Amino acid sequence: MFRKLITLVAGASIGVVAFAAAATAQTVVIGQFGNPTPMQVAVSEQMFEKATGWDIEWRKFSSGTDVIAAMAAGDLDVAELGSSPLAIAASQGVELQLFMLAQVIGEAESLIVRDGSGIESLADIKGKRIAVPVGSTAHFSLMGAIQQAGLSESDVNIINMPPDQIAAAWSQGSIDGAFIWQPVQSEILKTGTLLVGGDQTAEWGFPTFDGWVVNQGFAAENADSLVKFAQVMDEANRAYLDNPSAWTPDSSEIKAIASQTGADVSQIPNILKGFAFIPLSDQVSATWLGSAPATIKATADFLKAAGRIDNTADDYSAFVNKDVANSAIE
Repeated sequence: MFRKLITLVAGASIGVVAFAAAATAQTVVIGQFGNPTPMQVAVSEQMFEKATGWDIEWRKFSSGTDVIAAMAAGDLDVAELGSSPLAIAASQGVELQLFMLAQVIGEAESLIVRDGSGIESLADIKGKRIAVPVGSTAHFSLMGAIQQAGLSESDVNIINMPPDQIAAAWSQGSIDGAFIWQPVQSEILKTGTLLVGGDQTAEWGFPTFDGWVVNQGFAAENADSLVKFAQVMDEANRAYLDNPSAWTPDSSEIKAIASQTGADVSQIPNILKGFAFIPLSDQVSATWLGSAPATIKATADFLKAAGRIDNTADDYSAFVNKDVANSAIE
């Protein structure tokens, strides 16, 4: 009886300790776009919580402009953000820092034109109704494509729409094309044609990527946990890069991504091919994070020239934090 009592007391003590630990866990709000990417496997397995000790509240956003507003209001600690919205936020003085890339955007964001719209070449978009979430990386790519075609923005009827409205407008036949990402891209491709991808606009001088940004104050106070967050993200990406052919519709990884995002398992392997996932060991080079301030500056300058923002900074180095990635690969 005495031995049973000791066992019960010990068990209760362990439970109290576990409860206390859970009760004192730091709640961290993280914004993401819900893209079908390898990180979703880690999210499904709560690997970020296990590594950091955070109690994570994941919030899904449909556009970078919404992320900027939430970051500026102090409602987000960490967030996924496209390179174009990042340039806008930094130019507005939002206190955030890019600390790693999520993915480089290729055909995952593309200009899809409706079958029968009369658009056979890029020059044919003159006078056409092209939908895009304004302020997004897709919008930046569209402006690059318009410039490449020798046109001005006023030559194209650009319609600001979030992804779900683009899908609805397409089904109603009220738009001629859209520069958009998955899963809407796959849906409208059923009656459309991919004209230009983000990989092509990058070659024309308009590179785009999704990055992970952090509130500057939060980064200073949570440096160690942020490093662990980056390591989990990198491990998730490398798991895919090590053997992408194994990520088939019937694999556990693709099923986990589908469960987290709602994307069709049959489409996810091709969606993944539309992104480039850069290992963290490569991200710390001059090609990526090393050149990020210059990339943000070039993007901001283009957006100002296009009348999308009023001011730019002379130097964007303060908006890039390379310490996290460097510590994560040590």
